[in-house]
Amino acid sequence: MIGAAVFACVGQLLWKLSVDHGIIFMLGGFALYGLGALLMLIAYRFGSVSALQPVLSLNYALSIALGAIILDEKIAVINIVGIVVITSGVLCIAGGDD
Repeated sequence: MIGAAVFACVGQLLWKLSVDHGIIFMLGGFALYGLGALLMLIAYRFGSVSALQPVLSLNYALSIALGAIILDEKIAVINIVGIVVITSGVLCIAGGDD
């Protein structure tokens, strides 16, 4: 599921970059987003939705990091607090698949 979150996030980043860089970035974004969806389907075969689905929220934390690194966006303290809360929640929930 972490791979699915990464692919979806990078796919969305490519969509954003396609505004300036053209259709190749947009198509690459669709391909990565689709690959992320495929990975989700595969993961659902091996685990419960209640444990796997929250892992996708790592997408939010990764989006903030990629925005800062690639798009030169500023990260506020509240963003860092949000990343810590999201990551802590994912660690608590994802470890509970019985």
